[in-house]
Amino acid sequence: MAGEPQDDCLFCKIVAGHVPATIVRETDTTVAFRDINPQAPTHILVIPKVHYPDAASLGAGDPRSAADVLRTIGEVAEEEKLESYRTVFNTGSGAGQTVFHAHAHVLGGRGLEWPPG
Repeated sequence: MAGEPQDDCLFCKIVAGHVPATIVRETDTTVAFRDINPQAPTHILVIPKVHYPDAASLGAGDPRSAADVLRTIGEVAEEEKLESYRTVFNTGSGAGQTVFHAHAHVLGGRGLEWPPG
């Protein structure tokens, strides 16, 4: 069920503390942690603590948590002293999503070209 922790979800396991992660910020509704395969000098994932498979379903099912993810992105960028950064939500395997728990990638610390690829 949407919003409920999923036993087979890596990010739900991080939220529950069952899988270790380098957490840089945690709020009542979000967790931000360093990506284990960084694509930029700063690469942090920001996730809601509730389980939704992607950003669109999170926005439709729990707009407050979606807003909290966006707020946390800004707080993380400020804490990391990023003057410029990119935020990416991948939706679906064709777009590169590999963990089907809504999450934002916060990338910075180097020039980021456009279009991204």
